[in-house]
Formats: sequence, C-alpha cells, structure tokens
Amino acid sequence: MRVSELPGLVAFALLLLPPPCPARRAARFNPTWQSLDARQLPAWFDQAKFGVFIHWGVFSVPSFGSEWFWWYWQKRKIRKYVDFMNDNYPPGFKYEDFGPLFTAKFFNANQWADIFQASGAKYIVLTSKHHEGFTLWGSEYSWNWNAVDEGPKRDIVKELEVAIRNRTDLRFGLYYSLFEWFHPLFLEDESSSFHKRQFPVSKMLPELYELVNKYRPEVLWSDGDGGAPDHYWNSTGFLAWLYNESPVRDIVVTNDRWGAGSICKHGGYYTCSDRYNPGHLLPHKWENCMTIDKSSWGYRRDAGISDYLTIEELVKQLVETVSCGGNLLMNIGPTLDGIISTIFEERLRQMGTWLKVNGEAIYETHTWRSQNDTITPDVWYTSKTKEKLVYAIFLKWPKSGKLFLGQPKATLGATEVKLLGHGQPLNWISLAHDGIVVELPQLTFHQRPCKWGWALALTNVI
Repeated sequence: MRVSELPGLVAFALLLLPPPCPARRAARFNPTWQSLDARQLPAWFDQAKFGVFIHWGVFSVPSFGSEWFWWYWQKRKIRKYVDFMNDNYPPGFKYEDFGPLFTAKFFNANQWADIFQASGAKYIVLTSKHHEGFTLWGSEYSWNWNAVDEGPKRDIVKELEVAIRNRTDLRFGLYYSLFEWFHPLFLEDESSSFHKRQFPVSKMLPELYELVNKYRPEVLWSDGDGGAPDHYWNSTGFLAWLYNESPVRDIVVTNDRWGAGSICKHGGYYTCSDRYNPGHLLPHKWENCMTIDKSSWGYRRDAGISDYLTIEELVKQLVETVSCGGNLLMNIGPTLDGIISTIFEERLRQMGTWLKVNGEAIYETHTWRSQNDTITPDVWYTSKTKEKLVYAIFLKWPKSGKLFLGQPKATLGATEVKLLGHGQPLNWISLAHDGIVVELPQLTFHQRPCKWGWALALTNVI
C-alpha cells in the first residue's frame, strides 16, 4: 500500500465510525433559565412524596445551638456560643480542631439504610458538604478538610450510597452548599463584588462535577449562594450539563437554590424557604424541607424533649404538604459518632408505621379540586384520578363517630367509602346541599388501624 493512499482510507474509515457522544445526543437544554425551567421534572419525584434529610458534619462535634455553630461563634460572636467554647475548650482552640474529633466511630451505613427504609421514605438527601466546607467524601478539591483525610478516614457518601442502593428501594440524593463561610477564595471573590470567580472555578464547580460523576445522585439539593448571583456560580451552565450529558441526566431532580434571587423562581422544584408550608395549592412542584428538631438541622446535645415535633405534628405536616402538591423532606441530625439518636429513630419508624396503613392516600397521589374540608377542620384531600378515588385524611377521630365532609359530592349506588386499614364499606348519607356524613366503625382506640390520623378512600365522588 502506498503512503499516498492513507489519507483517503483514513477518511473513509472515519466515516464508518459512530459519531462522538455530543453529536449522537444533541443538547436538549441551553444554559439559560428559560430553557432549563422548561425541563419536565422526572415523574418519580412527585410520586415519592416523602424523603429524609440528613445533616451531618463537623458541626455535629460541638452539637450545640445550631449547625451554624462556626458562623455564630467566630463571625457573629454570639454570647452563648462564645461562652460555650470558653467553658469547654482550651484557649486557642480553632473550629478546624473539631475535624479529628468527628470520628463517625459507630456509623453503620446498613443500619441507617434499614431505618430509612422503615420510615416509609422514598428518597434521602445527605449533606455532602455544608457551609463549613468539610466534604463527606474524599474530595480532590478539599485537601485535608474531608472525611477521608480527616476524622472518620472513610468515604461516608460512598458507604451510604452503596447501602441505600443495595438494601432499599429509596432514591439517593445529595445536598451541596455552593459557598463556604471562611474559604479565602470565596472571601476574596466576595470583596470584589463577585467580579472575580476564583472560588467556583477552582473549588465549587469541580466538586459538583466530581460528586455527580462518582455518586450519581438522583436528587441534587443545592444551597448556600452566599449572596452571589447565579452567573457567578455558572449555575445554568452546570445544570445544562447535568440535564444533557451527566450520568443521571434523565432521572435527576434539582431544587431552586442556584444563586441569589433564584429561590422559588428557577430550577427543578421549589423550596422557597426552610420549613416552607403554604397551606394552599401551588402551581409549581415544591418541597417542604423541615426539621424534627424545631430549632436546628444538626444534632444538638442541649435539645429537650419539647424541642422535637411529635409524631402527630409530623403526620399533619406530611398530610398538609401532600394535599397541597408538595413533598415532605423531614430532617434528622446524627451524632458526631454516627448514631441516629433514639428520638429521631422513633419518629422515623412511627412515620413508617403510619404510612404502612395510609400510604395509599399519599404515594403516587395527585391534588384534588379541594385541598382541605370546608366543614370539618384538619381534613385534607388527595386523589387518584384513574382509579376514581379521592382520599379524605382526617387527623381527629370525631367523638360522635360521624365524620362530616363538606366537599365530596356522592352518588347513591356508585359511591363507596372505606377506612384504610379496616376495609369494610362504611355507611354514609348525603348532606342537604353538598357533602356527606360518614359513619365510622365503632372501634376502641387500640382497634383503630393507626393512632395519629386516618384516611377514607372515597370511590366515585366528584
């Protein structure tokens, strides 16, 4: 073969090769909010309804006051935090000195996974990095301030990912704080009014790509914009890659915290604010991220029993949220050594017990034409259109044994009413105008299907 023939043969051979990935998969989303906001949210998220949030990090070592301990102590110099350090640690003790004390000694990813499965949750979200900057994986971009180099000397993210995917049917999600309180590059960028972009280019963006490629999260829960706009973070550029090219492009869901001004406006689903629970229907998919501990997201040694929401209050949060079209993301804070404290485990298992009976009225449901009842307080509605089902979830068992519902319009001979967990058809009569009265079964407290709220399945009502 003559050398002069090679270029032509090479060109011909190249024509036979499949095109590279970008050509084969044309970008579907442009790096603009107009394009990204048009992405349809993967269906699994709306069907899931309930997830567990886990706030764990170096802040779990002092476990005092708040997961914002470092900020309140060093930046704000709030008296109770300053006094706590003076009373308990030697002079000159730095926040970084908490790192080696974050041992995760009793962290058992399989045990965590089993508890989350028992809770009835359908997804989890782990804080891979909070505003303190400590990463729970061995980040190449967080040298000596990560869980592999310091403290546990373990890849926490990987261990939990493997346990969740091997032992449960839950989706695996990760929280990631965009900014870091005291990172010198961020502080320098901030002093330039964010005209400089050293921090996102050298730290934040490489870490996000690393997280997605290594652990394939199905929820990416962004937080902490540090007052910087989305173009500083290149949020739209990253999200375009996430939706078009990443290994989770077809299944990943994201929230709305991608830069100052984006919350409740741009992104996948809306969070709007911490503990957001509007009590009415929203036109966009949303999530109520809230805490079992009323005051903190991280574990607090100084918390008292009255600081924790009761299971009755948590069930009410779930029911209200789902009836108004939201998902509930319920937060726990493990201890520094990796224990999910008894109070958190009890609440999670109680929720799972409730969902075993009433999950039919929660999972894969849709909002109904009315979110709550007009006659009886604490009655909330969900529906399954194809099955012609409406669920009336009531949080107080009426002393009379009769439940008055002002919203459903029933039809004699077609409408059937059942109590979930009981199963037998119940007697009902129509009210004079709209609504029905349901005669509940005569059960003692211990005979009822559950203890903290009940659901009626109404067939063929409008």
